[in-house]
Amino acid sequence: GLTPPRVAVSANGVDAVKGSLGTQYLVQTVAGAGTELRAARGMPSAEDPVVVENRYNPTLNFRNYMIPALMVVLLILICGFLPALNLVSEKESGTIEAMNVTPVGRFTFVLSKLIPFWAVGLLVVTVGMLVGWLVYGLVPAGHIAYIYLAAILFTLVMSGLGVSIANRSSTLLQSIFVMFAFIVIFQLMGGLFTPIASMPRWAQVLTYAIPPRYFIEIMRAVYLKGAGIADLWQQYAALAAFALLFCLVAAKTYRKRE
Repeated sequence: GLTPPRVAVSANGVDAVKGSLGTQYLVQTVAGAGTELRAARGMPSAEDPVVVENRYNPTLNFRNYMIPALMVVLLILICGFLPALNLVSEKESGTIEAMNVTPVGRFTFVLSKLIPFWAVGLLVVTVGMLVGWLVYGLVPAGHIAYIYLAAILFTLVMSGLGVSIANRSSTLLQSIFVMFAFIVIFQLMGGLFTPIASMPRWAQVLTYAIPPRYFIEIMRAVYLKGAGIADLWQQYAALAAFALLFCLVAAKTYRKRE
């Protein structure tokens, strides 16, 4: 007999609920029409006429979805938490007074404190990608340069936030509690463990003010979809805006004279 024609259906699964419902409705309609047509022609019914191919996460492995986003937590701790603790500990020990009496400018001082953490943050991202490849066999579908660009912008965001908090903190314990509050909010509202689409509408609006949201979207899109800057320019622009804002606040809130 002749080979029956095949129908290819592509569904956009960015909105999982609408994509799933639309796909099921269309598949049932096509399958029903095919069954009626085969019955009218006296042909036997097909056993499994539908073949599903997942293009976003073909393996449907939860680790492939989580591993790229978990690098965000490492950068938050290394480039945000540690600089804040470093500066406040110098305040408590009094060693920062030696820097305050020098002619070093505010921007130079902030850069001198943050550059080592930036380097370590990029090193951690590199190690994280190597571990994901060697242990889980997960490699980015997109260009690796897009990941490093997003990582650089996010390290600027978190380091600027950490220095800003340290500038306003008097004790080490105070800075720890404030940074911990931000970290919890970032993890719960950034889409790391809970999809943003499943949050209430008011919570979805608040996530636009959460910097990790954009970095997580970039990491997952580059790793799983092979997206580029042309597809993610809004996320890159948002990270750049946050980085500029927090770095300016960090430099302006630092006072060499109390």
